[in-house]
Amino acid sequence: QVQLVESGGGSVQAGGSLRLSCLASGYTGTMAWFRQGPGKEREAVAGIVSSIDSMVTTNYADSVKGRFTISKDFAKNTLYLQMNSLKPEDTAMYYCAAGRPLLDTWRTLRYRYWGQGTQVTVSS
Repeated sequence: QVQLVESGGGSVQAGGSLRLSCLASGYTGTMAWFRQGPGKEREAVAGIVSSIDSMVTTNYADSVKGRFTISKDFAKNTLYLQMNSLKPEDTAMYYCAAGRPLLDTWRTLRYRYWGQGTQVTVSS
């Protein structure tokens, strides 16, 4: 059974950094980070996929490019999201997702597995 467990959220001031982690038990495929701010729809933040020849491809939402970095420790089966230069508009519940349908883009909401979320609050 696949389980995704996020950690690393918290409260920081604008300009600060946080690193989110997602331990993926029982899963080794495509993964992504999403977020849902107050009164907003859930949106894709960053995605990562490794190809059969071990090439790793990452994707980012325009709003986080240059500030956030997604990575995965394949040995530990742990997904990370390094968030730098945080802004108040980054305040949201952040979710780890896994199991993207093969023909969907990385931004799809149709991931099969979701974590419980970890709260990130950025104050100005």
